Amino acid sequence: MMDTEIKDNKEIWNNLIRFLQQNTGKKPGDLNSVLFLIGIQELGKGNIHFSKEEKQDLLHIAMCKVLSFGGYYELEGIDEEGWPHWKNVKHLPNFDLKTQEDFIKTYIIEYFKKEIGVHI
Repeated sequence: MMDTEIKDNKEIWNNLIRFLQQNTGKKPGDLNSVLFLIGIQELGKGNIHFSKEEKQDLLHIAMCKVLSFGGYYELEGIDEEGWPHWKNVKHLPNFDLKTQEDFIKTYIIEYFKKEIGVHI
């Protein structure tokens, strides 16, 4: 990623966080909080009580969904309980932690633009 792209994404990311705060009444604390919201959205069952394992599964669903925009995952199907299952179809690049976070944020931004229709 180029420096200008990262700078633009930081501004867009901050706009997204403000949007989520306005629409949920709570500011997402970190990247995992945003991924959790995406997981809930993708599962489509509303914000019900989830076990610790289910919360981890929601983060996995969200990560697969957002990385599907880069062609890294494809949806295999939905199980009998309504949980989506994904398969990895392209090797993920190795990044340091900060670059990895920026990489994921780029796809989260794309998710909110394309799937939710947020103008940020």
